[in-house]
Amino acid sequence: MKGIVYKSTGSWYIVKAEDGLFYECRIKGRFRLKGIKSTNPIAVGDHVAFELETNNDKVTGVIHEIEERKNYIIRKSVNLSKQVHIIASNIDQVFLIVTINNPVTTTSFIDRFLVSAEAYGIKTILVFNKIDTFDEETLDEQLYLQYIYSNIGYECLRVSASEGKGIEAIKEKMIGKVSMFSGHSGVGKSTLVNAIEPVLNLKTAQISEQHQQGQHTTTFAEMFDLSFNAQIIDTPGIRGFGVVDIEPSELGNYFPEFFELKERCRFHNCMHKEEPQCAVKDALDKDEVAWSRYNSYIQILEGDEEHYRNDIYKDGRNQEE
Repeated sequence: MKGIVYKSTGSWYIVKAEDGLFYECRIKGRFRLKGIKSTNPIAVGDHVAFELETNNDKVTGVIHEIEERKNYIIRKSVNLSKQVHIIASNIDQVFLIVTINNPVTTTSFIDRFLVSAEAYGIKTILVFNKIDTFDEETLDEQLYLQYIYSNIGYECLRVSASEGKGIEAIKEKMIGKVSMFSGHSGVGKSTLVNAIEPVLNLKTAQISEQHQQGQHTTTFAEMFDLSFNAQIIDTPGIRGFGVVDIEPSELGNYFPEFFELKERCRFHNCMHKEEPQCAVKDALDKDEVAWSRYNSYIQILEGDEEHYRNDIYKDGRNQEE
């Protein structure tokens, strides 16, 4: 039988078969994909082949094959374990939920996520949530971030999941597609999904007053079929996003504004650091490239995971959950 993985709990997988029925499946023995070393050999969104078996009158499935993935998005933990985890596969687009505060989403997190999505060929739309809570200063900051990313070419949406503002615009973009929702805990992913499809009634939680951090309400990635011919993958909140397996010489290609300028650099293999006549650094000096983007590039290029890890555990502007 063939089907699609709708939920992974680590050892068991919920698979929707071609007959429309859901089966609880497991993998037999050690199951590793060639070239990918991750904590989860099978991810939500995977197309799999499985066989049914009966134990004590209970019918379950055994997965024995994964079809080739169209794409996937993968992250490396920023804690000391450095474990690699595939978040989801076969995705048409990602909605990255961003909040200016309560909790803070830093540009370093956004940029790391975007680099990974670019590397695996996945379209990303930035969704600025909680616009109903903005004061003048917060609004200015949000509009500035929107200016930076829309100029690069990323589509940006402004929504209030709690008040239902901007929801229809998201739904229109989801029709006929598999969309993944991601971001920190507390940015309102579950509230947003509930606003898009109220019958799902996903669990939500309040932000911690003390640390301005979100509480983890989604434990495992899970796919849902929606009533308007769309599918959504809801994912657990991510604290930090480590970039995986990108060669330093290729990194600039995944910053679209750098890629556009690279042909004007003096050296064809310019790393945009110390080289003379670098078009990226010239654009930086003219404020045509955002310093936050360049700083993210240098941080990833130099493998400064420790600095990034320290950033995300600080209070204030650099706090990430």
